[in-house]
Amino acid sequence: MTPLLSVRGLSKEYEVGRSLFGKTTKTVKAVQDVSFDIAKGETLSLVGESGCGKSTVGRAIAGLHAATVGEVLLDGRSIADTPSAGWHSRVQVVFQDPFSSLNPRMRVRDIIAEPLTNFGSTRAKTEARVKELIDLVRLPRDAGDRFPHEFSGGQRQRIGIARALAPKPELVICDEAVSALDVSVKAQIVNLLADLRAELGLALLFISHDLAIVDHITDRVAVMYLGRIVEIGTRDDLFGAPVHPYTRALLSAVPVVDPGQRRDRIVLQGELPSPLSPPSGCAFRTRCPLAEPGCAGNVPALTDVGPGRQVACPVVTRTTADVN
Repeated sequence: MTPLLSVRGLSKEYEVGRSLFGKTTKTVKAVQDVSFDIAKGETLSLVGESGCGKSTVGRAIAGLHAATVGEVLLDGRSIADTPSAGWHSRVQVVFQDPFSSLNPRMRVRDIIAEPLTNFGSTRAKTEARVKELIDLVRLPRDAGDRFPHEFSGGQRQRIGIARALAPKPELVICDEAVSALDVSVKAQIVNLLADLRAELGLALLFISHDLAIVDHITDRVAVMYLGRIVEIGTRDDLFGAPVHPYTRALLSAVPVVDPGQRRDRIVLQGELPSPLSPPSGCAFRTRCPLAEPGCAGNVPALTDVGPGRQVACPVVTRTTADVN
């Protein structure tokens, strides 16, 4: 079965330095050789430390910037071969800051209606759809007459979700969509997204650094470190038995609700390397407790270690093979 979304060998570089003659002197490899699929109705979470490239991946999928290398396909058709309006009617984004992503001079009804107007919807259909969306995201019925500043942060994020859902997309990219909210409000928005996914058959790309939140919404998880995916698998696999040493360290910091379940904290040594001059070979080797001299050689490729489970670490891959 063809997945809804396929990302193949996606890389993105940015120019950060130029000579007096306009020649590029420095580039940042924000994303390198990222590949994954998302099935219809599935939630894939992209997680990792700030600056690892996960938001860059989301923006490339949304068509907000072009990839340097690689391709993004929706139902097998490349973003490069799809008209912009057609792509954006099927792929929408919910951004991190619910206030700065909304026009403060527009009433909520006009904010939600803007994508519909851009796609040529009639006035009658647009008005009916806006009322439907306000109810769908559980906003007050009079919300359409008000301005963004009159709402709380959680309510503003509901407005952003309603706007993203307006053209009836098949994939919604949630780019740190709950990170700016209070803990209790985060839970409400995550529950809303889960309900909308079930009701509308949406696929979600949930970008976050908060693994406790990811645990409650995701089907599969892809872990990124310094621009590359280092492990990918089902929620149960990664939260139950993480394989890559970086994944283990991330999960060791997640609070455990049950006091009877003790989790030993893994504290990584050293600083996160600069994307301007990443380490040779495995980028994680400078902080990895399992690092060997050979880790400074080739960049490790994602290798199958079980059904739907891949890890980019030859040390743990070899250990897994020895055990099996």
